[in-house]
Amino acid sequence: MKVTVSWTGEGMALRGTGGSSGQTVVMDAAPEHGGQNLGARPSEVLLMGMAGCTALDVLSILKKKRLSLDSFAIDVEAERAAEHPKVFTAATLIYRLDGSELPEEQVKHAIELSLSKYCGMVNTLKKAMPISYCYEINGKRSPVTPAP
Repeated sequence: MKVTVSWTGEGMALRGTGGSSGQTVVMDAAPEHGGQNLGARPSEVLLMGMAGCTALDVLSILKKKRLSLDSFAIDVEAERAAEHPKVFTAATLIYRLDGSELPEEQVKHAIELSLSKYCGMVNTLKKAMPISYCYEINGKRSPVTPAP
């Protein structure tokens, strides 16, 4: 896999381009760091990538189980060290699912398959920090547990 990140020529704005997809992501620094807030912070993109990876897995698994969704989102709440290099020290994935027929055990199984077997991003980042998860089905929240 290959990506390219290049400076746009304006302030601190960057454009990341996926080598296989050709799609772009705009990144920028906060104004207090010389940016113009024209894009997401690289640290946000990292967390978005992790959430996107597991989201695609879960959507695929639920589709194979013939479960339909009205809505689906993942929030990531991450903690960072106070001092530079300000690494991530922990993250929690919060899966939010709405739909009329979503058996909890099947949803939990789909999430755990993603976290333990399929999502390369989560499994890479688990080597650097603890990752936990919980899920909300139609507003009913499960306890937060460590990722398998």
